Amino acid sequence: MSAASPSPAPFIPKVARTLAETGLTSSLFEHLVFNILYSRGSMSGGSIANALGVEFSVLEVLMTDLKTRYAVEVKSSEGFGLASSLFALSEMGRKRAREYFEINQYAGPAPVPLNQYQDAVTAQRLTTGWLTKDMLDAAYKNAVVEPEVLEQIGPAANSGRSLLIYGMPGNGKTFMAEALLNLLTAEIFIPYAVEHQGTITQVFDALYHKRSTSDGFVESLVSKNRHYDGRWAQCQRPFLTSGGELGLDMLELRLNHATRVYYAPFHIKANNGIYLIDDFGRQRMTPTELLNRWIVPMESRIDHLDLAAGGKLSMPFEMFLVFSTNLKPADLGDEAFLRRIQYKMFVKNPNAAEFRDLFRMYSSKQGLDCPIPLLDKLIHERYERTGKPLRRCHPRDILLHVTDLIEYLRLPNLITEDLLNRAFDSCFTVSEDVAG
Repeated sequence: MSAASPSPAPFIPKVARTLAETGLTSSLFEHLVFNILYSRGSMSGGSIANALGVEFSVLEVLMTDLKTRYAVEVKSSEGFGLASSLFALSEMGRKRAREYFEINQYAGPAPVPLNQYQDAVTAQRLTTGWLTKDMLDAAYKNAVVEPEVLEQIGPAANSGRSLLIYGMPGNGKTFMAEALLNLLTAEIFIPYAVEHQGTITQVFDALYHKRSTSDGFVESLVSKNRHYDGRWAQCQRPFLTSGGELGLDMLELRLNHATRVYYAPFHIKANNGIYLIDDFGRQRMTPTELLNRWIVPMESRIDHLDLAAGGKLSMPFEMFLVFSTNLKPADLGDEAFLRRIQYKMFVKNPNAAEFRDLFRMYSSKQGLDCPIPLLDKLIHERYERTGKPLRRCHPRDILLHVTDLIEYLRLPNLITEDLLNRAFDSCFTVSEDVAG
C-alpha cells in the first residue's frame, strides 16, 4: 500500500507592496480609485487602500499623479503624508469618473489577475491521499451508515472526481453527500474578484463562502499588519448545492448590465470544494445537456466561459462533483453517458437492524425512550406484513409526528403503541401504505 503524498505548504497570498507585485496595471487602479471616490465621496488615502485591499504603497505614486493632474483634491491632511490626506474628486475628476462608470462600476476590493487565481486553485487542490478512513468515519459518526457504503464514498471523495449517488427517495442520499462537508476542515483563500483583459468577474459570494473565524486581517488607517493580500478572503472550503432550479444559463457568466461586472457561476464558486447537484435529472435541462456542457471541463479541469462582448474566460474547474438522484440510472442516459461520472453508489433500503438503530438514534435526540417490543411490533405490522419498504427517513418523520402529538395533547414524554400508530397514519397516505 503506497503512502499518502506529503501535504504541500499551505497557500497564503503574499501582501503586495508595489504596483508590480499586484499583477495589475496602473490604469486599472486609477479606474478603481475613481469608482470608489465617485460612489463613496471623500476618503483618506489609507481608507482608499483598505477599500481596495492593498497597501497604500501600491497607490502612492498613482495618488500623487492624480493630484498633479488636478483629478483629485486634498481636502485636509493630518501631516503624515498622502496616506492620511483626505481626497475628493475635482470637477475634472468627476467628469472622468462618469466616463469610467460607463465602462464598469466595480468599487470593491481590487481584483486579482486570472493567472494568479488559476495558480491559487491549483495550489489549494486536495492532494491524492488527503482522505483517510479515520477521517471519513469521523465525518459520519452521527449517522447510521454501513461500512461498505463508506468504502464506496471514501475512494470517490479522495480522488476528487465525480460521484453519482442513486436509490429510492428517503434513503439519505442528500444527507450522505452533505456529511462530506464535515471533511472540509482546511481553509482556503478565495479572491473577491478576478480580472482578465479589463473584464472584472466577482467570485466571492458571502451567501456561499463562509469566512474564517480565525481571519487575522487587521484594518487601520495605514495597514501595517496584514497577514495576507487583502484582495483575498480566507474561507472554509465551499459546499454548494443546486437542485431542480438549475438551468443551462446558470452555468455561464452572468453580466450585470447596470454595473458591467460579471458574476461567476455556481460551479466556479465551488472551486476547491464540493458541488452537489441534488435531484439530478429534474433540473431545468436534461441530464444529457448538463453533462455535455461539462464533459470538457470535467476532463481538462478548465471551463471556457463566454463573455458578452465575445471571447472566452478560462476559469479553473476544480471541485468534487456529487450527483444525487432517485431516478434509475438508465433513465438518466446510456452507458456511454454514465461513464462520464467516474464513481457510482447505490443506496439501498435499510434492513430491519439499521431501521432499529436509526429509530433509537432519533428517539434519543428527541429525548424519548422507545421500548424495543413496540418498535418490533411497528416494523412487523406496518412494514413486514404489508410489504411497505423501509426507508431511512421514516424513523425521523414518525418521531417528529410523535413529538407533535405529545406537545399538542399535553401527554407524558413517553412513546406508546397508540402514539406510534397515529404518527404513522399521519405520515403516509392510505394508497402509499397499501401499495408499498
